[in-house]
Amino acid sequence: ERQRQQCALYDTDFALQLSKRIISAKIKNQEVVLRRYERNSNVVLKDIHNMMSICRSKLEKCESVYEIMGYEGQSAKYYFDGLSQCIKEEFAFHGRSRRPPLDRVNALLSFAYVLLTSMCTSALESVGLDPYVGFMHTIRPGRKSLALDLVEELRSVFADRFVITLINKKLILSKHFIEQEDGAVLLNDEGKKIFFKYWQQKKLEVIEHPYLKEKVEWGMVPYVQALLLSRYLRGDLDSYPAFFWK
Repeated sequence: ERQRQQCALYDTDFALQLSKRIISAKIKNQEVVLRRYERNSNVVLKDIHNMMSICRSKLEKCESVYEIMGYEGQSAKYYFDGLSQCIKEEFAFHGRSRRPPLDRVNALLSFAYVLLTSMCTSALESVGLDPYVGFMHTIRPGRKSLALDLVEELRSVFADRFVITLINKKLILSKHFIEQEDGAVLLNDEGKKIFFKYWQQKKLEVIEHPYLKEKVEWGMVPYVQALLLSRYLRGDLDSYPAFFWK
């Protein structure tokens, strides 16, 4: 498997087509998540949906992974702008901040993304793929580039939805965070314990996989996607069945 992966690394068309599928799924999934919380929050995000749809429609004509990631970045800004309007005031959120996370929502998102990346890393290794050799994210020493590629399509439907559930159900409160001198906001030990508890429960939830049409636990979705990616690399599939949530 890893030999095929290394060979595909030099196939620019393979990387291009894979990236289009993953980012198309990512943007579509973000739209699905926004529509759900938009209804629950009584806000109207029509303009944001329109802009995200435009970004998604332009992917097919992209001629490089760099160009695809440009539209991905634009769409992500619209998405987080919309998400910020759906989150309760106590957890005020003005867009994504990563290193360090500068508010409670970003602290939760960053923590969720780390755990999701770990799940994707394990899934890729279990099917014989190298999590460090990716097609969208550039290869750097110590960077799990392929795991990060796989994370993209699952961020909003797995991690973001989980974080918003913690907030909306008041499972995580303001007292579960600490603010450091540099402005970084992080979960404290009690907050991490609560996070892990519900994360494990989330992984056990059963859904119908949109491609396989079979019941699977959320925690198995990264493994299923890694397996489908390995089959695509082998040539068993004509295209990569990205995870399109409904």
